[in-house]
Amino acid sequence: MIAKMSTEKKYTDSGIEIKPVYTASDLPSSNLSELPGSFPYTRGVQPDMYRGRLWTMRQYAGFSTAEESNKRYHYLLSQGVSGLSVAFDLPTQIGYDSDHALSEGEVGKVGVAIDSLEDMEILFDNIKLEEVSTSMTINATGFILLAFYVALAKKQGADLSKITGTIQNDILKEYAARGTYIYPPKPSMRIITDIFEWCSKELPKWNTISISGYHIREAGSTAVQEIAFTLSNGKAYVKAALDKGLDINVFGKRLSFFFNAHNNLFEEVAKFRAARKMWAVMMKDLGATDPKAMMLRFHTQTGGSTLTAQQPLNNISRVTIQTLAAVLGGTQSLHTNGYDEALNLPTEEAARTALRTQQIVGFESGIVDTADPLAGSYFVENLTNEVEQQAWELIEQIDGLGGSVDAIEQGFIQDEIAKSAYEYQRNIETGEKIIVGVNKFHIKETNNTNGFKIDDSIRAVQTEKLKSLKARRTEQVAKQCLADISNAATDGRNLMPFVINAVEHYCTLGEISDVLRKVFGEYS
Repeated sequence: MIAKMSTEKKYTDSGIEIKPVYTASDLPSSNLSELPGSFPYTRGVQPDMYRGRLWTMRQYAGFSTAEESNKRYHYLLSQGVSGLSVAFDLPTQIGYDSDHALSEGEVGKVGVAIDSLEDMEILFDNIKLEEVSTSMTINATGFILLAFYVALAKKQGADLSKITGTIQNDILKEYAARGTYIYPPKPSMRIITDIFEWCSKELPKWNTISISGYHIREAGSTAVQEIAFTLSNGKAYVKAALDKGLDINVFGKRLSFFFNAHNNLFEEVAKFRAARKMWAVMMKDLGATDPKAMMLRFHTQTGGSTLTAQQPLNNISRVTIQTLAAVLGGTQSLHTNGYDEALNLPTEEAARTALRTQQIVGFESGIVDTADPLAGSYFVENLTNEVEQQAWELIEQIDGLGGSVDAIEQGFIQDEIAKSAYEYQRNIETGEKIIVGVNKFHIKETNNTNGFKIDDSIRAVQTEKLKSLKARRTEQVAKQCLADISNAATDGRNLMPFVINAVEHYCTLGEISDVLRKVFGEYS
C-alpha cells in the first residue's frame, strides 16, 4: 500500500513554494558543471574553501567606554577569535560627540563611544593593528573612524600596506532600512568614493565597503529582497566609482558584503549561493575582467531579529542553525549572536557560547572537509535557481526606477520591506508561522538572566575626556584643520587626507561631522 503525500502547500519565508520531493528533473543544468573558485562562484570563492583556512571568527563587541571595550576585546582574543568587530554607540554613528545635547541617554549604550583619536588609542591598547583584522560597523561617519584607525596604525609604526579589515561604509541601506544617516545621498556617495580612491593607493588590503543586506533583513525583508536590494546598492556604488574614473579591477577587489543568516536553513544556503553568482555576472557586465574583482566575498551575522526574549536558551539552537547556513553557504567571516541579546547586551558567557558554536561547527562537524557540500542536491540547486530568478526580477524593477538611489528616494525599497515585515508578523500572530516559545510551546518562566546594562554615568566620563583633550591640543591648528576639510569638501578634493590630518591633531568626530553638515546639509 502506497502512503498518500500531504497536499498542504509549503513555502519559504520569501514565498517560494516547496515541492514535497525533488528529483533530477528539477536540477538547473547551468549549475552542474561549475567548480568552487571559478566564475561565477556559485559554489564558493576558493577552490578548496575551508580545507585551506576556516572563515574569520569575529565577535561583534563594543559598549561603554573605550577602556571597557578594550577589556572585552582582550577577553575575546584570549578565547580564540581571529578578528575583531567593533560596535559603536548611536552618537558616534550619527556624528555627535558624547557631550552634545542630543547624545544624552545614548552614550556607550549600543556600542562604544569614540569621540577622538585618544579614544581609539585606548580601544586598541596593546593590540597591534598589523596583526589583527578589524571590522567596523559604521556608515555616515565611517570615513572619520577609518581616519582614527589609520592615524593609530601610523602611531604604532605599522606598515599601512599590511593593515587588513573592513569598514561598513554602506549609506544607501541607512536611508532604506536603518536610519543612521547624516548627509543627503549624493554627498554621502561622494564621501564613499573618496574612501575607495584613497584606500586603493594608501590602504590596499582594506575592504573599503561592506555592502549590507543584514540591516535590510533585520528591518523585515525576505531573503530574496535582501540580496536583490543589497546587490542593487552594490551596483550603485560601483557606478559611482566608475563615474569618478576609478578602475573596477582595482576597487572591485576591495568590495565586500554583509548578509544575515535566518532559520530557514536551505533558503539561506540558496541565498548565499545565488548572491555570489549574481554579483559575478553583474560585475562582468559592468566591465570587470579580473576574476578577483568579480568575487562576492561576504561576512555573515546570525539574525538578531530571530532571537526571542522568551526561553532565551532556545536561541543557542537558532544560532547553531544559522551558523550552519552561513558555513554551508560559503561565508568568509562570521559573527554569532549571544543567546541573551533579546534582553540586553551579551554577557561574557553568552559571547563565549556564541564563539564556541562557531568553533564546534569548524572543528567538529565535518562540514569544512569539502567545498560546497550541498552542491548537487536536487532541492538546494533548484532553490538556488528560484532565489536567483526572483532576485533578478526585483533588480530589474529597481533599474527601471533609475537604480538604488532613485528607488530609495521614491520610497520603493522602503515600501517593499515594510510590506514583507507586516506579512511576516501577521503570519506569527495567526499561528501560520511558528516561533517556538513565542506563539507555541510556551512555559511559565521567570527571568533569571543576569542582564548586562550600561550606566548613564558614561556620558560624564566622556565629557570630561573631551574637555581635557581640547585643553591640551593646539586650538589654532585644530581650527585650521577643520577649515581645510571645509575647503576640500567645497572644491571637490578627496576628503581623506584632510580628515586624517585633522584627527592626528585631535579634532573630534563631532567637530568634523559638523563642518560637513554646514557644507552638505542634513538629510531628512
